[in-house]
Amino acid sequence: MTEDILISTEGGAGRLSLNRPKAIHALNLDMVHAMTDALVAWKNDAAVQAVLLDHSEGRGFCAGGDIAFLRNSALTDDGVSGRRFFHDEYQLNHLLFTYAKPVVAFMDGITMGGGVGISLPAKYRVATENTRLAMPETGIGLFPDVGGGWYLSRLEGRVGPYLALTGARLDGSECLALGLATHYLPADKLTEAKARIAEHPDRIGGILGELSATPPEAKILSHIADINRLFASDRLEDILAALEADPGEWAAKELAALRTKSPQTCKVALHQLADSLSLPDFAANMRQEYRIGSRVLTRPDFAEGVRAVIVEKDNKPQWNPATAEGVGDDLIAAIFAPLPEQEEWKPLA
Repeated sequence: MTEDILISTEGGAGRLSLNRPKAIHALNLDMVHAMTDALVAWKNDAAVQAVLLDHSEGRGFCAGGDIAFLRNSALTDDGVSGRRFFHDEYQLNHLLFTYAKPVVAFMDGITMGGGVGISLPAKYRVATENTRLAMPETGIGLFPDVGGGWYLSRLEGRVGPYLALTGARLDGSECLALGLATHYLPADKLTEAKARIAEHPDRIGGILGELSATPPEAKILSHIADINRLFASDRLEDILAALEADPGEWAAKELAALRTKSPQTCKVALHQLADSLSLPDFAANMRQEYRIGSRVLTRPDFAEGVRAVIVEKDNKPQWNPATAEGVGDDLIAAIFAPLPEQEEWKPLA
């Protein structure tokens, strides 16, 4: 059993507390397996009526997946161990999405990448004044995976493509306004909320409602019209042109952000979100994301993006291809192509 996740039962609730504070609770494979095993064990345990998902000490819920591990895999074993990480992590995401018992995720603090993947499947998603939620993957040559294609594509208007491309951070009030969170609680009410839910797991909605606070104004709502207009196209070239042509300060800021992202994975993200809307269920979405992840992991942009943003921190990635025009339709088609049948992703049996 890994010490990176604390597993317990309290009253009528099972509790999974992420416990890697120095890494802002980023998920490693041992954590993925421990969470999966606990959820499977609790499935048929009548004493466990709900699941609480939170973090121990520290300033974030979960900063993502183990990026250093994935980059090392891309550089040393042709992505074999990295693909296994994606495969098993996606099984956990799907297990949470289809879980029969209510899951309550407390998104207190930084909630990014893999943290989004384990919190958004929950029936109850609690944001606080500390919440900072984002899918920043295009900045390191990845794409919004762990179910990102499913969740982002189903947001209002063109907010999903905007978040996927720019990696914009949302605060707790914005998460609530967009439906990414179901409740907004002051952080100092979380301990009480967890204790009361453990005592009365049949009253989760009522308890969270009683402890909820009125959030500040959601700033993103003032930009919805801009987002819908400027991010209207599923072609990256069109979005860049629209932002370049707009004289506003907001458009200039978003264009500058977009210029730092991998053109390849921006195009992947746009294609992914458009495709996800037509998929029949979450399992089909995860199968598609695993195909994408298997290819993108060993493409040049991922190792280079992690080098520039996380390892050497020069923030000067040399993307390949370097421009939107350089990313051809044939490359995108190859990234999305089915895998050999024995390599395709499958949910837990």
